[in-house]
Amino acid sequence: MNRTGQWAGRHEFARTYDELMLEKTGVRGVKSAARTVALLELLAERGEQPSRLDQLAEDLDVPRSSMYQLLQTLVDCGWVRTDATGSLYGIGIRALLTGTSYLDGDRCIRVVRPYLDEASDALGETIHMARLDGPDVVYLATRESHEYLRTISRVGRRVPAHAGGLGKALLAERRDDDLPLPDGPLTALTENTHTTRASLHADLAGVRERGYSVDREETVIGIAGFGFALRYTTPATDAISCSVPVARLTPEHESRILSVMRETRAKIESQMPPASGVPDWRQ
Repeated sequence: MNRTGQWAGRHEFARTYDELMLEKTGVRGVKSAARTVALLELLAERGEQPSRLDQLAEDLDVPRSSMYQLLQTLVDCGWVRTDATGSLYGIGIRALLTGTSYLDGDRCIRVVRPYLDEASDALGETIHMARLDGPDVVYLATRESHEYLRTISRVGRRVPAHAGGLGKALLAERRDDDLPLPDGPLTALTENTHTTRASLHADLAGVRERGYSVDREETVIGIAGFGFALRYTTPATDAISCSVPVARLTPEHESRILSVMRETRAKIESQMPPASGVPDWRQ
């Protein structure tokens, strides 16, 4: 995909922000705020790849002079960083501080973390927690296995919900006609990822029947996963999963994984009754 096409979604987000806010709240969005959010998300998604002023202006369809002023403001505030020449831009440290505040301030994440440790110790495998965010899931906590190399499961990683165990566990909590899926064909991360709604719906029917999802190398080649929705909200927005190299996945080990993860889910859900005075956050 070319660079302009790759970031068309960011341009579209900025362009439709006014309409979305008006529809949801009756209040028009602020154009400068939409541009700021789109820019920060674009820089965050590019990670270690720095961007030039002209490139950002083109990708977000913003006049060069306006983009320059916006970047300088964000650099001064610490949200964007620049190199010694002042010609390259990347996400700044303030984004980390804000993200950390989100993790530290979320009661569900605080409750779940110790149980991820328990499950990881019991199984020797990598355990995740993620939250549904539109058509994707976002990793909120991870306990890595010491037995094999990392599976690119860092906190903050975003994965299409249809493409893995965590997402499928959460999609199965919803009706097939109410799934938060993007328009058009579903994105394939591997040759095993569902790319049609018919095959995904068939898989989700199995998830509902079993009570957990199975990811057979659909997100990462060589890695299988088992996902369990956490039903302390309706419909569930959070899920936990166990990831394991397929080379280690014997029938006996799979049975052990399912037993431990079911027990872990039950423990977490028992600790999450409604708390007095806690806001009902809209994700």
